[in-house]
Amino acid sequence: MTSIDPEASVESRDRSGRAMAGGLPKRWRLTLAIAFASLVLFAISLGIGPDGLGLPADANARRLILLEIRLPRAVLGFLIGGTLGLCGAVLQGYLRNPLAEPGLLGVSGGASLGAVVAIHSGVAGAFALALPLGGLLGAGAATIAVVLLAGERSAPISLILAGVAISSLAAALTALALNLAPNPFASVEILYWMMGSLSDRSLLHVWIAAPLMLAGTALLLWTGPSLDALTLGEDAAQNLGVDPTRLRRVIVAGVSLGVGAATAVAGSIGFVGLVVPHLLRPLAGFEPRRLLAPSFFGGAALVLAADVAVRIVSPSGDIKLGVVTALVGAPFFLWLVVATRRELVR
Repeated sequence: MTSIDPEASVESRDRSGRAMAGGLPKRWRLTLAIAFASLVLFAISLGIGPDGLGLPADANARRLILLEIRLPRAVLGFLIGGTLGLCGAVLQGYLRNPLAEPGLLGVSGGASLGAVVAIHSGVAGAFALALPLGGLLGAGAATIAVVLLAGERSAPISLILAGVAISSLAAALTALALNLAPNPFASVEILYWMMGSLSDRSLLHVWIAAPLMLAGTALLLWTGPSLDALTLGEDAAQNLGVDPTRLRRVIVAGVSLGVGAATAVAGSIGFVGLVVPHLLRPLAGFEPRRLLAPSFFGGAALVLAADVAVRIVSPSGDIKLGVVTALVGAPFFLWLVVATRRELVR
């Protein structure tokens, strides 16, 4: 995307703040610490079940529970959380908007609508993979609609407005499908799915979603140098070799792949992409590239911790994962709005 590394000049001006220890810069120590925390939570997720910590004594039962039930849940929690955290960091850096989050482009709304249509039509009951595949189709349709509506070379604000428009349309159609549900059981299934959950996921869901989320992650990590260049202004970034149109395509593709796949297999899990970058930015530094890897592991840690909490507090699954992340994220969002308003008043 660009052969010039704008972070090199930033680091040359900020060597006093790098805080070396054992030959590693501060930002890499932070990334390793958060990565270690996410791996610990991954291990805890493998050990937690309806009966608490541990596995059955019987070898066959232990293998079945670990590989067929807990491993898919832990892997999806890690990848979904990491993808949402990374998408939030990239969008905040690209749009230079502290309130940007993964659902801003309408992909999650489209994925939700696709899955709801699969439930409403009865296809999900007849075909086990109809739900995630419907979510992926919905995410793809929403992405195409946003790109066509925003235009190829329009300003970032046009992308935001197009995403909001598609999200609103998807929400309205989802509400219509819920209102016209053929029976109460379909309504309950739609509502439960929209709350977001990792329960009852299998390795098949992992094989469907993981390649797409990993592809989206790779694309978004590649944008780091260009995001750093954008902090100097669009004209300066272009002088450094950044192609705005190409950067936009890569970001839209990465977010669509990651968020679309995550929503397709787990439902709506909100606030992760908003909260995690804000919590880590003071620690990682204010250059966008420094925040990408910590946000990935931070998002993974948050979703895994929330899922472990769900299994401890509500072993029967009455409390959904998306509800827990919303309970964490909504107060943070309110605090962020108040803090931003105070900064504007000053």
